[in-house]
Amino acid sequence: MAGIYIHIPFCRQACHYCNFHFSTTLKLQNEFVEALLKEIRLQKNYLPPEPVNTIYFGGGTPSLLSQDQLAAILQALHQQFKVAANAEITLEANPDDITEQQLQQWKQLGINRLSIGVQSFFEEDLRWMNRAHTAQQAINNLKLARQYFDNMTMDLIYGGPTLPDDKWQYNVQQAIALGIPHISCYALTVEPGTALASMINKHKTTDVNTEDQARQFVLLMDWLQQAGYEHYEISNFALPGKRSRHNSSYWQGASYLGLGPSAHSFNGESRQWNIANNALYIKSLNEDKVPFELETLTDTQRLNEYIMTSLRTIEGLDIAWVVARFGEREANQLQRASQPFIDSGKMRFYNNHLQLTNEGKLFADGIAAELFFAAEL
Repeated sequence: MAGIYIHIPFCRQACHYCNFHFSTTLKLQNEFVEALLKEIRLQKNYLPPEPVNTIYFGGGTPSLLSQDQLAAILQALHQQFKVAANAEITLEANPDDITEQQLQQWKQLGINRLSIGVQSFFEEDLRWMNRAHTAQQAINNLKLARQYFDNMTMDLIYGGPTLPDDKWQYNVQQAIALGIPHISCYALTVEPGTALASMINKHKTTDVNTEDQARQFVLLMDWLQQAGYEHYEISNFALPGKRSRHNSSYWQGASYLGLGPSAHSFNGESRQWNIANNALYIKSLNEDKVPFELETLTDTQRLNEYIMTSLRTIEGLDIAWVVARFGEREANQLQRASQPFIDSGKMRFYNNHLQLTNEGKLFADGIAAELFFAAEL
């Protein structure tokens, strides 16, 4: 189930917590699109010869692109790749970019799923994060988007110093009340080099509290489970039939092509990533060269990646798959290493799968790291 990710590296303004690659200067936008179209042609043979099932416009802020620019990109993708007739095509959008005309145009282009970055329904949170939209814009435009897209998701952030539990509950209940079929929730992370990290270092704002984050994550799991959402991945909740097919392919180890500056690609054997510099990306593509670095993965790296990604999902780690791909010795070692977590209630062994319990999900990264293989297989 191959997928394509397109990174659109432009934003109107910088959110204080964000460490993704983007520019708030839009002057290179037209040149970027031309370079991207060339990269699509140059990378047409990267994926295995199978239909592309998902296309995802991420960023940055893809909703800043014009209809003509989006149309040109989609046309190039259909010309160079065999895109499945029922492909999931997602566009990330900010609430302040959503209008009825935009929604109609996106739908006409074949986009069939929206991912809307809301983060909070409180003005003080949005100002603290330096978001470009208001709380009322978020509510109004989510309602408007639901009239055109039955398949959509929205993001919320929890665990920040401006968000006590009662406000967190309001944010979650508002998403449920609006009928959003897929909700992605992320703990506020202080990334090096961000404005948030600088503000905390200069004591201009309060640091995050990991105990508050853990408590709000537990509350989140309870609230959304009661509302009928399936907690199918650590940060993602969906009503029946509304999982993100694109993100699910990452967790399942499927091949994907990343286009645009900073985008990552994976073909099952190696991983590569494009340069995270808009000007150099454009310059390189003007010379018919894709500016990327490449890493060939060892069996140990691939197994460790599978451990990390599979444990994040509701299905968990498939022991039979490990036996088939890596061997019985490795599968037995995994089962032995997981026993202390099973005994403590953080994992369970069910239907030949190792799965995290709700308690275990609080320690997902740490548990995965304990199960990693250090020596080469």
